[in-house]
Amino acid sequence: MSLLGIDVGQTGCKVVIFSNYGDVLSSEYQEHPLICPRDGWVEIDPNLIWNNIKNLIKTANQKVKNDKVRAFSISCQGETFTPIDKNNDCLYNSVVSMDNRGKDYCKFWENELGKEKIFHITGMPLHPMYSINKMLWIKDNLKAVFKNTKKFLCFEDYLFMKFGLIPTIDFSMAARTMAFDINSKNWSEEILKSAKIDSSLLPQARHSGAVVGEISSKIADELGLGKNVVGVTGGHDQACGAFGSGIIEGKTAVNAIGTSDVLIPVLEKVCLSENMLKNNYCCYPYVLKDKFITLSLNLTGGLLLKWYRDTFCYEEKETAKSTGKDVYQIIDETIYGKPVNVFVLPHFIGSGTPCLDSNSRGLIIGLNLETDKSRISKAIMESNAYENRLNIEKLESIGIVIKKLVAIGGGAKSSKWLQIKSNVTGKKIVTLNNKEAASLGAALLAGIAIGDFRSPENAVKATIHEKNVFTPDDKITAEYNKRYSIYKEIYSVNSDLLHKIAELDD
Repeated sequence: MSLLGIDVGQTGCKVVIFSNYGDVLSSEYQEHPLICPRDGWVEIDPNLIWNNIKNLIKTANQKVKNDKVRAFSISCQGETFTPIDKNNDCLYNSVVSMDNRGKDYCKFWENELGKEKIFHITGMPLHPMYSINKMLWIKDNLKAVFKNTKKFLCFEDYLFMKFGLIPTIDFSMAARTMAFDINSKNWSEEILKSAKIDSSLLPQARHSGAVVGEISSKIADELGLGKNVVGVTGGHDQACGAFGSGIIEGKTAVNAIGTSDVLIPVLEKVCLSENMLKNNYCCYPYVLKDKFITLSLNLTGGLLLKWYRDTFCYEEKETAKSTGKDVYQIIDETIYGKPVNVFVLPHFIGSGTPCLDSNSRGLIIGLNLETDKSRISKAIMESNAYENRLNIEKLESIGIVIKKLVAIGGGAKSSKWLQIKSNVTGKKIVTLNNKEAASLGAALLAGIAIGDFRSPENAVKATIHEKNVFTPDDKITAEYNKRYSIYKEIYSVNSDLLHKIAELDD
């Protein structure tokens, strides 16, 4: 019997059916568009997500007719939520984390509770991305929608509802709303009272790996599934990706290179120190009981490369069409061979950690008449690696030691990019036998819940193995050290100017 992992990302959905050895039996993916009705607004059509998920499951299941799915779990993007009415219909599009409508509510929270108190309750440094801020925006600006809202659901709990189960959110996803008390593992009465949002509008919260229930035979038949298929709570995609990469203890961190570029170390206990808050590092429940994670975040990892592809790489896209190659592979093959003297500040939708400055903007600096696309594409990859190093240094100064990185996500397909990262950070980087880390992490949680694995350690040992290893080249690292010292100054020297540019957007 097999296990199903569902992964709902910002730009696409994936369903993967795994054997109990972690082998991919069937995998299906479907992109979905981001909807931008106004500058700074970013949404997804939740009905499209459900239709895509249904079609993907049907297609994937047809390929494993002799190995029926016994249980499933869900990995999904954080913060994104949808208002649902009493008939379980969507009242509005899903509001995505990068949507900036929560921006003005940061001032409200500063005055109401203060960023220190919010951090010690929720584990989240105050920022517009979190769901509670956009719930407030809906309450203040879409009064009819708010009045008719029975539940605000993130994609995990939304999908459980669509499967005919009780809408249930796991602790890791609940924390990404900035309305959850990570100490008591309950919705925060204090946060919700300040927001004037009743806790009845939020789903029930349970630990990851909890059985939610069996889906009905009607829905199972519609999806081509067998009888008695069990739904199990999953987690935030970053947390599921870490577990699906085999991370169950400290000193090894996942580098998830997707739309965003994220470092994910596991913590043995809650860490809510002054330096964590100062550097804008969150702390919230992991998908394993009594453990926590933090994240460093570069908001534009693969997203920046996608922008570059769509804006400047017409010839590469045409070559991809004629040769059948992936366009990113063509970009990868043509990047400049040496470290470049062009620098990209990747704050194209604001910065990630440690400064978490939503008013910052992107910058390309160091251009001359020799600058060509091969150097620009190399500079984009290097900027990503510089951001990794900056965050690793900050985390290690707090006491969170990172000796090795496990690379997952679309960016992990590029051996050149991973070697750049290793050279810049000075860290060993490995890839895995299975590239579907988030989906696998969700599937393993499902497998543990129904007794297919004795423990998380047993699940990891049975399914996850290292594949490729990248180690730093000392000579090239020395060259990057010179450039990194320059890179660290770019934001601080230019931040005032970038903020003035951001003001023009208002």
